[in-house]
Amino acid sequence: MKTGNPAANESLLFSEVFPGGRHYSLLMRAGNVMRLTDLEGGANFALMLVNPENTLEKYNMPDTLKGQHTFRLTAGNTLYSDMGRAMASIIEDTVGWHDTATGTCNRRVVAKRWGNNRYQESRNDYFRNGRDSFLVELGKYGLGRRDVAANINFFTRIEVSDEGDLSWSEIQSTAGDTVELRFEMDCIVLFHTCPHPMNPSETYPSRPVQIDMRTVPPAPQDDRCRNARPESARAFENTAHYRQQGDVS
Repeated sequence: MKTGNPAANESLLFSEVFPGGRHYSLLMRAGNVMRLTDLEGGANFALMLVNPENTLEKYNMPDTLKGQHTFRLTAGNTLYSDMGRAMASIIEDTVGWHDTATGTCNRRVVAKRWGNNRYQESRNDYFRNGRDSFLVELGKYGLGRRDVAANINFFTRIEVSDEGDLSWSEIQSTAGDTVELRFEMDCIVLFHTCPHPMNPSETYPSRPVQIDMRTVPPAPQDDRCRNARPESARAFENTAHYRQQGDVS
């Protein structure tokens, strides 16, 4: 696969299209970028982050939102760990809103909304759910139910009323929308393309997402994500210290 950017082509490490309703995991090194592309529109790409050197450290949704005074994620936002470090940053985004507050679907939600389409009858086309998908991937690293943490639902937008009620937005991502994550530290990335738990579709949503990975230089001191908030600047400093000295927390 070639991109429109010659420099990006030179540093391309990996390119793959993941169908809807699938799951996978991989190790992303600091200095790598993961570019996600919604190929058909209406995709959901649910992602969890874990520190491979200390699997107790994971992406922390409350601190990420609170520290950046926001309820949604977009370009300029940093993904904080529960040890105050910058795990990754969103450096490009054409969607403008990514949900991280409503979690992932489970077996009961999928069966109630779209039917109990099992592997025994449908083989690889059975209806996967987000929670079990995360558990399968966590198990590959010796992790389990206690390690299920908050996730991000890239490409999914949720509306919030003045009373604080959450609802599915009629405005969702469209075909060709992209978001880019730059990794500030090594991370185990666990993801699935199962439906969002609030998706009102009458049929099981199955939308493919393309993943392209490349290398980039370290974030400069005037980086947009680093300087978006004082809390983000501290998170970057904490990550730099961790990478130089090791985990002393």
